[in-house]
Amino acid sequence: MGGVRPLPQGYKPREYEPEILEYWREARIYEKLRRISRDKPKFYFLDGPPYPSSDTPHIGTVWNKVLKDAVIRFWRARGYWVNDQPGYDCHGLPIEVKVEQKLGFSSKKDIEEYGVDKFVEKCREFALSNVESMTRHFEEFGVSMDWDKPYLTLTPEYVQAAWWLVKKADERGLLERGVKVVHWCPRCETTLADYEVSEYSMLTDPSIYVKFPLKERRDHYLLIWTTTPWTLPANVAVMVHPDLEYAWVEAGGERLLIAKSRVEAVMKEAGIREFKVVSIVKGRELEGLEYVHPLLEEVEVQRGLAGAHRVVLSTEYVSAEEGTGLVHCAPGHGEEDYEVGLQYELPIIAPVDDRGFFTHEAGKYAGKYVREANSEIVRDLREKGLLFHEGVLTHRYPICWRCKTPLILRATPQWYIRVAHMKDRFLEEAAKVKWVPDWAGYARFRNWLQGLRDWVISRQRYWGTPVPIWICTSCGHRVVVGSLAELEKLTGRKLDLKDLHRPWIDEITFECPTCRGVMRRIPDVLDVWLDSGVAFYASLGYPLEKDKFEKLWPVDFITEGHDQIAGWFFSLLRCSLIAFNTAPYRVVLMHGFALDERGREMHKSLGNYVAPREVLEFDKGGRDVLRWYVLRNTIWED
Repeated sequence: MGGVRPLPQGYKPREYEPEILEYWREARIYEKLRRISRDKPKFYFLDGPPYPSSDTPHIGTVWNKVLKDAVIRFWRARGYWVNDQPGYDCHGLPIEVKVEQKLGFSSKKDIEEYGVDKFVEKCREFALSNVESMTRHFEEFGVSMDWDKPYLTLTPEYVQAAWWLVKKADERGLLERGVKVVHWCPRCETTLADYEVSEYSMLTDPSIYVKFPLKERRDHYLLIWTTTPWTLPANVAVMVHPDLEYAWVEAGGERLLIAKSRVEAVMKEAGIREFKVVSIVKGRELEGLEYVHPLLEEVEVQRGLAGAHRVVLSTEYVSAEEGTGLVHCAPGHGEEDYEVGLQYELPIIAPVDDRGFFTHEAGKYAGKYVREANSEIVRDLREKGLLFHEGVLTHRYPICWRCKTPLILRATPQWYIRVAHMKDRFLEEAAKVKWVPDWAGYARFRNWLQGLRDWVISRQRYWGTPVPIWICTSCGHRVVVGSLAELEKLTGRKLDLKDLHRPWIDEITFECPTCRGVMRRIPDVLDVWLDSGVAFYASLGYPLEKDKFEKLWPVDFITEGHDQIAGWFFSLLRCSLIAFNTAPYRVVLMHGFALDERGREMHKSLGNYVAPREVLEFDKGGRDVLRWYVLRNTIWED
């Protein structure tokens, strides 16, 4: 471009904006800004890392980056050196699912047959290629960040920073392994965290009322309602509310137990006009009442269960707002059921495999996909005379956020970090943060923290930060590794590792310090939200390099969309409290979402998004017009 020159009359953005961008590059404007501000006061801005799951960001992501650019430029203009490093969240299902689609894979079996090493390499190539492409898009819009040095969650240094947090949790006595009822994706064959269960689809499911015959009381039945017949093979109890009144209702020569306040509604739905309330009993008087499992002949495992098939009490998980006021309890397929199961020492069975198919424990239904088995289970109940009423219900049902498969709840052994007991500390630290708008903090974020649960960190996948836990194959002793140097010390040798990812890290073994057996790494990878959650220190090289982090921390400012209340905002706070027992940021700005013409959130999966270059081709106003357009709106509104 040869230097600054006056523009002729009439600004032509398509012609001049590329020239201006090129001039900035040639004149090394960004480098000069960094150099002249080097010794000035520091402002720690932290970029929330997008997934490089596509080569093109949609307009909502550009809005996000333009907001950040405005903040960065503002603080530079005020005389500060600004930490303006961009980041990319390179692991996890967003990348894996896209690579699977490219390779034509539909299951983990396909990946295993192809080779985990080759699959992981494809994931890396895909992520890095998209990082390069997305960076070009952001640069085209004049976003002034340190694009030559982004933080990437796939680097060895970053992986070790994530390991360090797991080690810290273990040292604090917070890391545990146990059975947890989790949302499970049968296609991806992995657990999902509560905050990953963010997408829903309208599905039509059976809506059935089932009669559970009482033991030694002919023609007496407990009446339950469910929209998940496939969970009945795992039923071990029926829950009632101790303070509700229940009615024995006579209809068609049978006596049915229903919550008194639900009798009229249930009978109306079933189309039964002739019925009579025979007696009333309090829920607490029903405790211990035994029944015969309605699928006892079909599900062999049900015949040998000790302490099962009885009425138990629950004040939290039973209401008379819908159904019958009696709740079928399957601790292997429900979080609330699991809690009640532990309380009453009920057997916990979950006869479903990783792919969502019934195992041999499900007897007659073994080998069938759970949702497809619904119709057969309903038919069997009908033929046995135990189906009181059947209908259908169209409702919002959770689906996998990446592959859109309907999720199931399933009890599986997982690694988790205990944080539920720290709720007061979370609330206390969140209250110290300046939230913009303020209700994002005192309403939305606070409400989210009220339901704080322990954090399941293990994922049964391939492309991710390996869980740094080695277990002895002989005595079960465990070692949590916090760094590569630590691992080399344990092995007693310099490790010539191609990578810290699977499958190479899986090959590293060492002698058990307790029994001299063989220590092997568990096959799981970490929740990607742990990756992004440690960004406040990992992006600065901590703990391998401490100087920069100790000078800058805590983060002065972050901004992301309102979905990050339960996402990155939460994950950062959780990781910081585990590691440092304090909030990681001072100011949080929550912005809105980009919507389509029908008012729906833009998503690539819906095909309703607008690519940045489409805007430039359609709108002759150019980049600055778009930048001003998104900045002039109330930031936290969609």
